[in-house]
Amino acid sequence: MKVNESNTDRIIRVVVGVVFLYLGFSGFMTGWLAIVVGLVGLLLLVTGALGFCPLYALLKMSTNKK
Repeated sequence: MKVNESNTDRIIRVVVGVVFLYLGFSGFMTGWLAIVVGLVGLLLLVTGALGFCPLYALLKMSTNKK
């Protein structure tokens, strides 16, 4: 897996991921919406931590200019 996210992209993903995890699993939301928001948050957190986005790879794009 080659890093295809810039540092800015990674920071934004991690911050939004943490917020979504909190909203999804803290009891702020309930039902299916809470589960979906929590899972999206987990996905954003993992992709931000790894620096690799499978969708970017599939579309052959990158925000990493190195």
